[in-house]
Amino acid sequence: MSLCAGLFSCQNQLEEVVPQTSLNQQLALSDPNAATTLYTGVYASLRNYHGTLLNLGEMRSDLWADGLFTESEDTGLKQYWSHNISATNVPAANWGGFYNLIDRINTVIKLFPQAPLTEAQRKSALAEMHGLRAFVYFTLLRTWGGVPITTEPVSSVDNLTDLYRERAKAEDVMKLIKSDLEQSLTLFGGSNAFTTKRVYWNRAATLTLKGDVFLWSGTLMGGGSADFAVAKAALEEVKAIPTLGLQATYADIFDATKEVNNREIIFALSFEKNEATQSAYGSFLVNTTQAGTLVFDPQPGPAVPVSTVFPLVGGASRVGLSQAMITRLTANAADRRPRATFRTMHRTTAGNPVAGVMLTKFIGRVDAGVQLYDNDFPIYRYADVLLMLAEANTKLGNDPSADIMALRTRAYGAAAPAFTNGSQQANMEAILDENLREFIGEGKRWFALRRAGDAYVFRAVSPQYLQQNQVYKLVLPISVGMLNADPKLTQTPGY
Repeated sequence: MSLCAGLFSCQNQLEEVVPQTSLNQQLALSDPNAATTLYTGVYASLRNYHGTLLNLGEMRSDLWADGLFTESEDTGLKQYWSHNISATNVPAANWGGFYNLIDRINTVIKLFPQAPLTEAQRKSALAEMHGLRAFVYFTLLRTWGGVPITTEPVSSVDNLTDLYRERAKAEDVMKLIKSDLEQSLTLFGGSNAFTTKRVYWNRAATLTLKGDVFLWSGTLMGGGSADFAVAKAALEEVKAIPTLGLQATYADIFDATKEVNNREIIFALSFEKNEATQSAYGSFLVNTTQAGTLVFDPQPGPAVPVSTVFPLVGGASRVGLSQAMITRLTANAADRRPRATFRTMHRTTAGNPVAGVMLTKFIGRVDAGVQLYDNDFPIYRYADVLLMLAEANTKLGNDPSADIMALRTRAYGAAAPAFTNGSQQANMEAILDENLREFIGEGKRWFALRRAGDAYVFRAVSPQYLQQNQVYKLVLPISVGMLNADPKLTQTPGY
């Protein structure tokens, strides 16, 4: 990827990235093109974690549990939502592969202060990398608790023991995250600039992550009101950025033809034709044979064959929403979000029973006779800011009405249900309900429940799968293979 006007603003050439293993890292100290390749390689690598971010952030929640599907069940995804997890049954091994990404980020952080670029380019890249490293470690912390900390790139290995790393305390991981956030903000200065397609980390993303992090530490790590106040201040700063706001139409957030200057997107993973397309939702679709025998909208009708609406979609219906969840999400027909997110597929037998659900939020578009799954995947968007700000205000004892109603008004229009400020629990339940409806398929629900507090997790997830005496299951174990490979590692407590 070449350097473009302003900061690193060319976003459609990630496919040109040379893998770090084949790149002479020292060349980045003398060749600006090599430095740029090293930098853009981080984003190309991050995009490969799309499915991992979805699974870790959403699949352990109540959202997809006991869903309706038409083919054999996806047993890997079921392992998440059924919490069939133990020391010998680990759904995400090798720390989700995130340390490969961390090594790429660490390499940029180490080399870029001397890279042959302008001072503005170096500072911008380093600001992004510190923000991204904070995000990756925050994902690790939320998933496994204490994890190994490494801030230096692996340049050579003289002895296998050089790679051994013990798990740091969760508190020390959080310190690194917060330190990276501050370094990111310092390096960004006061710039709230975005590229036209917001697929590069930016100052608003760092501030949004800061709100997320301090809500987490305030709720789960003893930070209390002081941390909630920091979260609120960071999120209010994002809210005040004039180039951000809610899209008037919910479906437009995810429209691949409306990604340029999409005011709701803060940071997203880039997917483009001839570069990379989404592949994480194959089990949320339907195969072509079934598409010809199932229908949409049998009531009130007329029923429309699925294959007529989506003639080129190919996938599998191996995970879905339960009838109870479908009913909950669609009970108020004025809410425009469900229709823009999923479609229920029905059989043509008596009563037209629901056969399964097709996730359409990231269905892409038809291009040259193929279904092109080129929607960008939002990591943070303006709706995150509103709901986290509502959460911060609730936990500080303030009224969250304005931010909740902003989302409801966009979702329901004039029929938006009025929100009445109530108890902290009542407010949090309302926030979590909006979060559920707003972010289906975006990898948010499990982490939102966790950030709200343990009690909200156990109320949402069926005790058939997760019981209140299983607090240890809120974080994941590591595999026996990992323990055998690194004698410094210890198992997650409780497993």
